[in-house]
Amino acid sequence: MPEVNVEINGRKYRMACEEGQQSRLLGLAERFNLHVERLKGAVGEIGDNRLTVMAGIAVLDELSEAQRRIAALEDQVATLTQAGQEIASELEHTEAQFAQKLTDAARALESVATSLDGAAILP
Repeated sequence: MPEVNVEINGRKYRMACEEGQQSRLLGLAERFNLHVERLKGAVGEIGDNRLTVMAGIAVLDELSEAQRRIAALEDQVATLTQAGQEIASELEHTEAQFAQKLTDAARALESVATSLDGAAILP
């Protein structure tokens, strides 16, 4: 199992990961370290453990908000999908009505044409 060295709050940590996930782990560590550094800038030196816990909670807060937004978007997609299906169904119904009216008109024209043909033969 591959290992990578990550740096969080100036300290290096050796971490194992699955093959091919090294760069992903490094990127995640960099993002987490940014949270730690931002918090350190905002609250000062408060101890490594407390700072790390606060950064972890901040990251989970962002994750929770992202999950809430995803759920809201999924609801919107479901609503729009339902509306699209209703519109498609209405369109099919309207097309069927139009086709029936067109068929009725064609029959009426055929009847008129037949009548005219019959009238033309009777002088």
